[in-house]
Amino acid sequence: MEVYLVRHTQTVCKKEICYGQSDVGLLAPYLPIFEEIKAQIPVGATVYSSPLSRCVYLAKYLSESPILDHRLLEMNFGDWELQPWNAIAPEELQPWMDDFVNIQVPNGESFVELYQRVDDFFKKELLSNPSGPVVLVTHAGVIRSILCKISSLALKDAFQNKVDFGAVIQIKIG
Repeated sequence: MEVYLVRHTQTVCKKEICYGQSDVGLLAPYLPIFEEIKAQIPVGATVYSSPLSRCVYLAKYLSESPILDHRLLEMNFGDWELQPWNAIAPEELQPWMDDFVNIQVPNGESFVELYQRVDDFFKKELLSNPSGPVVLVTHAGVIRSILCKISSLALKDAFQNKVDFGAVIQIKIG
């Protein structure tokens, strides 16, 4: 089955702001980029999307009836959401920076927790109901976790997978 992993386009958040599950808007103009993305997606593909608006706008551009799934949400950064990275207390940030895979963000989640919910989606939606093609409109963390899964790359090395805003990455599964 062909699966297209699509990251939402650039958001209004500045690079120094921590955001994951906060529902932030898209940076305009995004429609020309949506067109470029649509040109890379097969007509009639089943489209799944994170329920955050930055993904839903694109998913609805690609399909009249995208399927929203909370398992495709970005990592929950809990108490750090919408905070400047440099404003996060070093005694909280450093342990996470040293082991983001296993250390849970205060009132948020760890990367392994994100991986587990994405893996649940992968197994229950993609592997158990093979059809194709499928598009997942989602976030960098989700895409990196899927790329780790299919390539057997250790989660600690997830950032070796570059995932730009508006990226379309085609994979084959099954």
